[in-house]
Amino acid sequence: MTNFYLDIETTGLNPGKDKIITLQYQELDRATGQPVSELKILKEWDSSEKEIIEKFLISTKIKSDYPFNFIPVGYNLGFVNSFLKTRMSFHNLKPLYILSRPFIDLRAIGILMNKGEFKGAGLDQLTKKPKLSNNIPIWYENKEYEKIIFHIKNKTKEFIEFNSWLYKKLPSLLEEFNSEKI
Repeated sequence: MTNFYLDIETTGLNPGKDKIITLQYQELDRATGQPVSELKILKEWDSSEKEIIEKFLISTKIKSDYPFNFIPVGYNLGFVNSFLKTRMSFHNLKPLYILSRPFIDLRAIGILMNKGEFKGAGLDQLTKKPKLSNNIPIWYENKEYEKIIFHIKNKTKEFIEFNSWLYKKLPSLLEEFNSEKI
């Protein structure tokens, strides 16, 4: 079984009209949540949206019969899933439903940490990091790709810090929960 951080950047929020401009993934250690490989960023501006999706499918083997080859780990994988399946259909590729396979979405934990409130439970809000993703479409239009890459690397770092912190803290919460039941 292999866990991979998975995220995308898009030109907007509507998968019917907006497109995926980056697909990024990185292998994570299953015991610590720390990266064990370099961050791979597939960039639409180097080829095309269809090509980065095809490259992602081939290089990750996510569509293999064995569903544990690539276990997506992310924050709000529903958004990623919606974009991938819609954009794959747009390019006449057989849609992928990452949420019908094993996956780990930390968004639910973020909502619980935010006292059950969806508003304010974004990763940037929980980690108190500046939200720059609203600038992605502008940077893309202005061909300021280095700013997009810088944002992706910072967002990945933010996710890894949160993810690995949860790996350290959650086992003790389970122990505490079980000890209180006795």
